[in-house]
Amino acid sequence: MTTTTNSRYVIRQPDVLSGEPIIKGSRTPVRAIVENWRLGIRPEEIPLHLPHLTLAQVFDALSFYLDNQAEIKAIRNSQFAIRN
Repeated sequence: MTTTTNSRYVIRQPDVLSGEPIIKGSRTPVRAIVENWRLGIRPEEIPLHLPHLTLAQVFDALSFYLDNQAEIKAIRNSQFAIRN
């Protein structure tokens, strides 16, 4: 089952990354795009690092992040805690 969001390219699927927001048609989490952006990679360059994504998907993911920062930060923090 897919859960829609108010985004064209961002969805949630409970069976993919525990429902973390991902790019539709992929397993790429919004978090991965945001992490690239926060490292100083320009949105236009992110598809060079993640070539299966379009520029439209990158901008939509960043827009989703800006509207849902607390959720994405909580996911990022929980992933960091799991690694340590």
